[in-house]
Amino acid sequence: MKQTLNLRLGQHLTMTPQLQHAIKLLQMSTLELQQEIQQALESNIMLEITDDEGGSREGVSTSEKKLENTDSFTSEGSQTNIPDELPVDSSWDDIYESSAAPSSGNNETIEFESQRSNSSTLLDHLLWQLELTPFSERDHAIAMAVIDSVNEDGYLSSSPADIYEGLQNQFDDLDFDEVIAVLHRVQQFDPAGVAAIDLSDCLRLQLLQLPEVTPYRKEALLVVTRYLKLLATHEQAKLLKKLDVSERELNEIVSLIRTLDPKPGAQIQESDSEYVIPDVYVTKHNARWLVDLNPDIAPKLRINPFYSTLIKRADNSKDNVCMKDHLQEAKWFIKNLHNRNDTLLRVARSIVEKQTAFLDHGSIAMKPMVLRDIAEELKLHESTISRVTTHKFMHTPNGIIEFKYFFSSHVSTKDGGECSSTAIRSFIKELIDNENQGRPLSDSKIADFLQAKGINVARRTIAKYREAMLISSSSQRKRIL
Repeated sequence: MKQTLNLRLGQHLTMTPQLQHAIKLLQMSTLELQQEIQQALESNIMLEITDDEGGSREGVSTSEKKLENTDSFTSEGSQTNIPDELPVDSSWDDIYESSAAPSSGNNETIEFESQRSNSSTLLDHLLWQLELTPFSERDHAIAMAVIDSVNEDGYLSSSPADIYEGLQNQFDDLDFDEVIAVLHRVQQFDPAGVAAIDLSDCLRLQLLQLPEVTPYRKEALLVVTRYLKLLATHEQAKLLKKLDVSERELNEIVSLIRTLDPKPGAQIQESDSEYVIPDVYVTKHNARWLVDLNPDIAPKLRINPFYSTLIKRADNSKDNVCMKDHLQEAKWFIKNLHNRNDTLLRVARSIVEKQTAFLDHGSIAMKPMVLRDIAEELKLHESTISRVTTHKFMHTPNGIIEFKYFFSSHVSTKDGGECSSTAIRSFIKELIDNENQGRPLSDSKIADFLQAKGINVARRTIAKYREAMLISSSSQRKRIL
């Protein structure tokens, strides 16, 4: 094969670093954006945060803030003038002391998260009780093995036989009855029902800790130990025959069992709460819905006026080139941050304008909407709308809702209109919440109800929506007892 050189002309799209950074900021969540801003502040000397009064957090004196001749861009796009030379009328000690001095009044806010105590766990709770219980050294080691096998719900993750086998290497003359005896002592710990083998054992332990004079305690013990499957399948006739009780008495027995906790460990196990920070706030003013950006999601940035005045136009030294690069990157960052906020606000206002019925009446009035509807209105690409609506949240009177929630498919109606799938889910949930538990609605019956409202939905579609909402079938929802 002969090698030759050829020239070819062609066109292709190449994303500049500025465009790549803008896209990266656009698809970031609030938490990711805050981390990105913090990283930029730490790596770029030209960036600084402005406070509410328009100053910076760098401790610059009043005389240093009288700036002229040089432009400085803020995250809102405004400009301030920076002088060619910045006068310095304070020493390092003055600046250091003023910045290190503790603030007074309401200027300092204490983080609530840092003031909370460490979250307790079920394991810590059981170990605390173990240390208060008189055990021999041998029984203490067995109890430790039992507690180590308790999961977060309070059940044993290993059978007593497995625990016994694991301890045989530690104790040569260990007897299985010793393990069972220690297990029974651990099962007396708080919460009631802890260290149970299964659900039946958990309910049994809780009933045994009730006073013997508790009404229907004996019958409830019989149900949870022998007839728990009949109770789960709501076989009332068989339960009445097995227990030889009246229907009223059976209802009392079931009521007692319902007071028990099937997951006793969950009441001890604490988890850190995760809070969602909304990106925009939606409020109603004079019968109009207004959308505003959350001012706390990102600090206001500007170009540091002191460092920007140190740049010399005709100087090509290493330090001057570095400062020029930092200045350019800072301008790009502030501009991209401003564009992100502007695009986010435009998309949020467009969504609110199209979904005013949802804000007024709830999810049952949700209108069908797809990404293309917003993209065509704002003259943006669908991929841009997808990035803006991912992991972004809106604070509304109906709660904090993700932008993606407002987009859904549609189902045709008899009059030729369209109904949102979100509204159909709301209809289904409302019908199931108000149904007779003795005679729950089947999927076909729910489809008939929606047909009466003019919504054409097949039975299999109802089943798909119901399963997506984690709602059981009509046979499983049936409650006779």
